[in-house]
Amino acid sequence: MHTRWRLPGSALGMILVLVLSGCQAATTGQAPAPSAGESRQEVGNMQITSPAFQYGESVPSKYTCDGEDVSLPLAWSGVPDGAKSLALVCEDPDAPMGTWVHWIVLNLPPGTTALPENGPLPAGAVQITNSFGKIQYGGPCPPGGTHRYFFKLYALDVATLDGLTRDNYETILIKHTLIRVELMGTYQR
Repeated sequence: MHTRWRLPGSALGMILVLVLSGCQAATTGQAPAPSAGESRQEVGNMQITSPAFQYGESVPSKYTCDGEDVSLPLAWSGVPDGAKSLALVCEDPDAPMGTWVHWIVLNLPPGTTALPENGPLPAGAVQITNSFGKIQYGGPCPPGGTHRYFFKLYALDVATLDGLTRDNYETILIKHTLIRVELMGTYQR
């Protein structure tokens, strides 16, 4: 014997409201690590931009291996009050041999709001070895096709991070992330 449950319209509406508010709450606060195909530019009040290109547009060749290969200008706002440092990562998830890391900058002071084109890093900030084997920015340089380049800014709950490498940065950053935002650009040679 089957029993049918029927909810009155008001109860069904209340459940729908609770489910939807739970979904909305999941998109604010601490940002979970997005999946490989997900791209997110803004979470909460924090955002990252560049005067060189808009989200989803092509990275100008000046900032690639086909141009001057200098780091592009970046700006951000909305860093949460509890952040003790920032980290910046640029990576290409479309590389043929797995994610290719173009740039990792750690220990950026939380009051920093921008990095100038090819400019010096703020005092205390450090770079670690990228997939090119260099301790510097390495611009987009896809072997073929159009690749996506994610500039990820992490607001962290620690002032300094030591012991990070190109192989373990993601695991360590996630443990200390208050919020993360991304700016994605594309490039094809």
